[in-house]
Formats: sequence, structure tokens, C-alpha cells
Amino acid sequence: MATSSPAVPASVSPAKAWISAFRPRTLPLALASIMAGGFLAASNGHFRGSVVGLAALTTILLQILSNLANDYGDSQNGADSVHREGPQRAVQSGAITPAQMKKGMGLFGALSLGSGLLLLWVALGTAGAWIFLAFFVLGLSAIWAAVNYTAGSKPYGYAGLGDLSVFVFFGLVGVCGTYFLQAGTLPLSVLLPAAALGCFATAVLNVNNIRDIRSDALAGKITIPVRLGPQRARVYHVVLLTAGLVCAVLYVLLTYRSPWQWLFLMSAPLLVRNALAVWQRQDSMQLDPLLKQMALTTLVFTLLFGLGQAV
Repeated sequence: MATSSPAVPASVSPAKAWISAFRPRTLPLALASIMAGGFLAASNGHFRGSVVGLAALTTILLQILSNLANDYGDSQNGADSVHREGPQRAVQSGAITPAQMKKGMGLFGALSLGSGLLLLWVALGTAGAWIFLAFFVLGLSAIWAAVNYTAGSKPYGYAGLGDLSVFVFFGLVGVCGTYFLQAGTLPLSVLLPAAALGCFATAVLNVNNIRDIRSDALAGKITIPVRLGPQRARVYHVVLLTAGLVCAVLYVLLTYRSPWQWLFLMSAPLLVRNALAVWQRQDSMQLDPLLKQMALTTLVFTLLFGLGQAV
């Protein structure tokens, strides 16, 4: 998933332009599902630091790849135009040329693939060739999803499928994959916290898309908010936050061992605060700070939830 970053003036140095294009503020959110998978595995005695570390590295590389592809794709397909409410992107501003951005995408695609293969080798070794192959295909799918969200000839983000992709990769795949690569098994109950993380990550994307609803509609980028309209998209946002919290509650009820497992409820006021702010702020630019707030809230939830399960 790619969300906005501060504006990138064409006069900045190349290094600063690339760092800004990486969108560092999106990286903690990308790591949330890996952290959750690590905490859940630790709570069941399966924690493997090397696996979690490599999963985190692979996820960071994939997120940067997604951000670069989003910058390139939106500039080519018209979503980054004078009508866009959010800050300028690197290609849009001229700080990085389209050709340079494509090379950057190629580099981070290769790095993601290499890191992913190392992760599978450390986690699985030579045992379970079919499992190795399944995860390899899943990794290639993640690279494809990162690039083709807004880039490529038929970007699926322009068809309103970005929410589904974020839910799957930032939730189900991230949490369940990290857990399985440590434990070699996957309890069905882990799907609940995975779904919670998926809902919260999708909520971050939803705020971004509500903010950009006008420019996206003009560019033919038919996101969920464009389909629903601004007010129903805000109802959808409340549903996502509620569903995520409910999934976490259900997991604790199914696996209850200690009162500490309810620690994540301390993040509930932050979720309520975000929901109210998204509902009340009608001006597009007033929504921009809520992207960071929702991403940080997801990180706080992950830490509290994970620590509560691992204690």
C-alpha cells in the first residue's frame, strides 16, 4: 500500500528526493503485521528472531517498491495532477524522472525477491519443497501486487481493488505467513488478529482515498470512496475500525489465558478518535494528518496486542 508523503520539490538533492519517494512514514505500518506474527508465535513458544528479522526486511523492501510504483503509476495514469489534494510526488514534481523511477522499481523488486528467498531458506531450509514453492509463488504475488497497484497497463488500484489487496497482504499474508514460517503450523484462530491488522491497514488506505476522492474520480481511479461517495466512505471507515477491534476481542475470548490479553483495549480510544475525526473533517487537506494518526494507532494496537498475548 502506498500513501502520501511530504511534497518533493524539484530543487531538492537526489538523495533527499529518493528518501522522500520511499515514504518512510509508511514503513512502520508495513511492519505491523510482521510484529503481530512474531508476538503471536512467541506466545505459543515458536519465536524465531532470524525469521522475523528477514520477514521485516522483506516487507520494508516490498513497501518501498510499492511506494515507488505508486509514484510512477499515478504520474503516468493521471491521478497525480493539478487536481490532486495531497502533496506532490517525486515524479509529478520532476525531482525524479520516470526513467529513473522505473530503475528504482527494478532495483527494489530484485532486492525484495532476494530477501524473500533468503527468508524462505532460513525458515524452511531444504525440507518441504512444496511449502517452499507455495511461499515463493506468494512472494512473487506480493511483488506483482506492489507494482501493479497503480502501475502497469491495467492497475488494479484504479478498479477499486486496492482495499482487498491491502487487507490480504498487510493482514492475512503478513501475520499468518510470519507465524507459519516460525511455527511450521497455523492455528485457525490466528486468522482473527490477521484480519484485525488487515482492517486497520485498509482504514489507512481509506483515509488516503477519501482525501483524494476528487482527483481520483477525474483520473478514472475508481477507489472504494469514489464508488461509495464521501459520506458512505466514512461509514465504511467506521465499519473497518469496528471490525478490527471485534476480531481482536474474539481472538482473546477463544484463547483466553490471562487478563493481560486485554491490554490492546487501551488503543480503543485512539481508534474512536480517528473515526470521529474522519467523520467530522470534510475538507480534504484536513484529512492528511489522520493518515499518520491511523498508521501510528495501528502500530500502538499491534504493540499492546502483541505484548498482551506474549506475557
